[in-house]
Amino acid sequence: MTPKKEGNVRVRLAPSPTGHLHIGTARTALFNWLFARQEGGAFIIRIEDTDRERSKKEYEREILEGLSWLGLHWDEGPELVASSKLLVAGKGSYGPYRQSERTLIYKAYLQKLLKEGKAYWCYCGKEDLEAERTSLITQGLPPKYSGHCRNLSSPPKGKEPQVIRFKTPEGIVEFKDLIRGLVKFDASLFGDVAIAKNLASPLYSFAVVVDDYEMKITHVIRGEDHLSNTPKQILFEKALGFPEPIYAHLPLILSKERGKLSKRYAETSLLNYREAGYLPEAMVNFLALLGWHPRGEEEIFAPEELTRQFNIKKVQKGGAVFNEEKLEWINAQHLKRLDEDALLTHLKEFFSADPSFSDFWGRGEEFLKKVLRLERERMKSLRDFLEIAGFFFTLPPYEGSLLIWNREPASHIEDALKRSHAILEEFPKEELDRHTLTHAFEELILEKGRGTVLWPLRVAVSGRAASPDPFDIIEILGREETLERVRLALEKIRNHAVSA
Repeated sequence: MTPKKEGNVRVRLAPSPTGHLHIGTARTALFNWLFARQEGGAFIIRIEDTDRERSKKEYEREILEGLSWLGLHWDEGPELVASSKLLVAGKGSYGPYRQSERTLIYKAYLQKLLKEGKAYWCYCGKEDLEAERTSLITQGLPPKYSGHCRNLSSPPKGKEPQVIRFKTPEGIVEFKDLIRGLVKFDASLFGDVAIAKNLASPLYSFAVVVDDYEMKITHVIRGEDHLSNTPKQILFEKALGFPEPIYAHLPLILSKERGKLSKRYAETSLLNYREAGYLPEAMVNFLALLGWHPRGEEEIFAPEELTRQFNIKKVQKGGAVFNEEKLEWINAQHLKRLDEDALLTHLKEFFSADPSFSDFWGRGEEFLKKVLRLERERMKSLRDFLEIAGFFFTLPPYEGSLLIWNREPASHIEDALKRSHAILEEFPKEELDRHTLTHAFEELILEKGRGTVLWPLRVAVSGRAASPDPFDIIEILGREETLERVRLALEKIRNHAVSA
């Protein structure tokens, strides 16, 4: 994929490995990746694992695997050895940056702020802070830290330092957001913000500022839920003499009712959609439309098409609605776009881990392609293929009553199946196609009626009430398999007649 322009743009995704890779994080990753590719810049992954108690390696692996599945490969990071279990980057040689491996860098900047009097040790314990908070709320005041320890000349007797706090200057903090325009915050409402537990344990809001500077991040593209962090981080940047990156805050993802996204979707791992049979390019397409609108009416895009059209300034301010029905529709459109060989490859990969389907592919590629040509229009996901077309490989069990058309007597249905069996027996194998079948059954259909002939024949060859035209099915199954299925149907209708 050729980027539109060369530049020094550098963006990052900074996920916390404390849970699954969700839709919201994946959407943020995509918008960063598209922006970097469009500008000829770099896309960086930085794992924000400062929360050592909740951060887990399995979540980190899932995040990287999910991004790689989507094709959102990052451009730099610590070099990996070939044996690394996290070797899933698209370029195959870089892992992500991790905050847990950068402690000495944060320590140096914390010491700098302390030395310059822009930060201080706070000795207030949880009980002190809670009492202060309760008092302020009771008075109708914003619950911020009072600055009790800001001007201490020496540590209070018998107390240990609890956190390092930043001396927040009062005044208005404003910045121009690429999506929201000019945004202003009153810093007097913040109080002195905690930035580290100690010199070896920085808090997220401080560490991210240091990392963005050290990694020369030019644009911070993240979710709206981080908007309130931005003014504080701008103040940290100014105190440290860092240049201010350009910010863009993406809209929240909402339910169809435009409320909070339900737990079912908000906490669903992105990889669950892979297991449900969604294509990565369809998921990328869907994620791109969560808050961004392309030019014109077209909604189906390959990743390279998205890169050409995407414009961060065209991202909407209001919430983006998550609609699973639309995701299914988009996936179906991408399935239709695939050529037969590509779709067959996707299906083989999707079902490869299931040993029960080892015989499924034994019929050969040409047989599979015939089935695909007939059934692919009805597929919304890869998983649908077995549900829709599985009867071509294994006839599902069905009751004899299903063979009855419009309350016809069982004897009429049995006779129609007998006649159908006889017609099919006379066919040379090489002439068994839809055209010749239609001609051969004309007389029987005229005599008995279309439903009386074709309904039981459809059920006989598919085992289902809903399936493609029976002649299309027979052409793919071949004569011998079709005759065996019609013979079984005759047994079922006779048993049904006896038990009725």
